[in-house]
Amino acid sequence: MEMERDSDIFIYGVGVPDHKRIFGTTNSILEKFGIQRCFDTPIAEESMTGLALGASINGLRPIHVHIRVDFLLLAMNQIVNMISSFRYGNGGCKGAPIVIRAIVGRGWGQGFQHSKSMHGTFAKIPGLKVVCPTTPEDAKGLMIAAIRDDDPVLIFENRWLYWQVGDVPEGDYSIPLGQGKVLRPGNDFTIVATSWMNVEALHAARILSRHGIEVEIVDPRTISPLDEELIVRSVEKTGYCLVADNDWTYCGFSAEIAAIVSERCFERLKAPVQRVGFASIPCPTTRNLENEFYPNAKDLVRNIEKILGLVPIDMSDEKFYSHENQFKGPF
Repeated sequence: MEMERDSDIFIYGVGVPDHKRIFGTTNSILEKFGIQRCFDTPIAEESMTGLALGASINGLRPIHVHIRVDFLLLAMNQIVNMISSFRYGNGGCKGAPIVIRAIVGRGWGQGFQHSKSMHGTFAKIPGLKVVCPTTPEDAKGLMIAAIRDDDPVLIFENRWLYWQVGDVPEGDYSIPLGQGKVLRPGNDFTIVATSWMNVEALHAARILSRHGIEVEIVDPRTISPLDEELIVRSVEKTGYCLVADNDWTYCGFSAEIAAIVSERCFERLKAPVQRVGFASIPCPTTRNLENEFYPNAKDLVRNIEKILGLVPIDMSDEKFYSHENQFKGPF
């Protein structure tokens, strides 16, 4: 555990030590390390984020948890004007080793004020590293790498992924920031997906596989810095690319991937790059409209069918949004 290895690490934020312990991710930390290294804060995002910068300047390594990414917007001055440019401002002599954990994803009809993603917004800010883990193995490895990094790292954690199950290596290991992964190999089509959309992409790939289409799924894992070469190699192999991102498509991360692939793979592309994400509207609160707002595996299958000119697959027996039943709320 990193807090055992390095006494300069501490974790704090609204809800960190309460009975829910940030979906269980901060269990036992308060009991083991005490209130000096694990503590709650007032609901004052800019002040609490500024505390992280002050602590890092003085030799500590803070982990600041924002239980809703929407209210990270209240700390934009600290993150964008101060933290991100700290190393640049001192001529590269000293970084700001800060980890900010931001919780994203849908809940129980949270509506437009509690359901943003924002990872693409922060990824365009020079000086910030942005991580979007999908699997349990990646969550641990990328978290360790982020904590040990000497510059600020934002980790965007989708709340539905807290109930993912998978093998996690024991002991000390990390995954280099900026190194993507092929979640599923395939030769017929490439899906580049982030965070929860990898779960949906894997579901879509299983459906298409039963009909003879083998989809390769590329998970960037870190969107800044970005593993462009991994994405390019996959698209050059398949000739097709669909970007699946839980964010608005307009001016979003999916647009950046589409531009990169279009520029670097133009001669190999058999069809224009397509994107699946949020429509350019606030998220609805009503459940039926919310289900339409959030793309899922069915949307991915239908888009790939159109691109490849396939006869629509009968998916009447498929169950979608099944992971929603595991969400325990209220946050």
